[in-house]
Amino acid sequence: MFLALVVTPELREFLARARGGAVRLIKVRIQDEQLVLGAHREPEKSWDQDYDHFLLPLLDDQEPCYILYRLDSQNAQGYEWIFISWSPDQSPVKQKMLYAATRATVKKEFGGGHVKYEMFGTAEEDICLQGYQRHVSSCSAPAPLTLAEQELQRIKITEGRVKQVKTEISVESKHQTLQGLAFPLQETAKRALQQLAQKRINYIQLRLDVEKETIELVHSNPTETRDLPRRVPKDTPRYHFFLYKHSHEGDYLESVVFIYSMPGYSCSIKERMLYSSCKSRLLEEVEKDYHLEIAKKLEIDDGDELTEEFLYDEVHPKQHAHRQAFAKPRGPAGKRGHKRLIKGPGETIQDS
Repeated sequence: MFLALVVTPELREFLARARGGAVRLIKVRIQDEQLVLGAHREPEKSWDQDYDHFLLPLLDDQEPCYILYRLDSQNAQGYEWIFISWSPDQSPVKQKMLYAATRATVKKEFGGGHVKYEMFGTAEEDICLQGYQRHVSSCSAPAPLTLAEQELQRIKITEGRVKQVKTEISVESKHQTLQGLAFPLQETAKRALQQLAQKRINYIQLRLDVEKETIELVHSNPTETRDLPRRVPKDTPRYHFFLYKHSHEGDYLESVVFIYSMPGYSCSIKERMLYSSCKSRLLEEVEKDYHLEIAKKLEIDDGDELTEEFLYDEVHPKQHAHRQAFAKPRGPAGKRGHKRLIKGPGETIQDS
């Protein structure tokens, strides 16, 4: 437990005068278990022109301190101030803890109603003028969204950017909504899908051109199952169509598998949103216009998942064996006596 530090009369009197606006900056230090006035500066220019000129020279990279800096704006109680806690990395741990424990005391002594922003810094870039502006921007940013709010925001954003398929408005279609985005396929991608439908190729990789809002072909190189992990990029999403050739229960099969690879959070939020939104419309178009029957739709975040065993189990899920019903064990042999009946409320037991 730290001692309750005393505010010197000199500091208390100076803080009271400073609130009137005659002072631009106040530095408060801890000395001999007391809160003392370390330094002060009177305004020369506007608050932002004085800021770095006054503040930065007073920072000691070996000793924490408190800084009260006056803005030019006012509220109902008077001028508004910034309360800065300076705790450099090189300062002793005991000092850091002492200043952290006394912070509330200084703010209360000065008057919390005058403080507009509070900042904490361990390096100059944290609390210089640019650092202050970053802090203000972060304070004014909207609060983090819930998952439901994120989904609603995603829908609103994508609705404004997509080229949706035009539908004829009628009583029947009025209640229908189009899900996802409809980025058009480039010609090379269309030709590749036609060749896959004709089984002239066995693999297609597609990407979104975000600027042009189109889906383009990356490549359609011949690919075996063992090659699939190497086809999946580690840093960007992709769509893959693979003609999976295999045997199942004695039959030779060629199944088209769609793979949506999304490498976690190594790609931008915008990419994740667009790829997720375009997926369903792409599959609808492929199945309808190219008559490709998708045997399985997969979503992965790492190409190493695409083993022969994994593909086979996904295309042909194992059926759960039928469990035999639990058989009630037979009772002991021999005479068991009369059955005992439990009479419920209001019931009578009748002899059979």
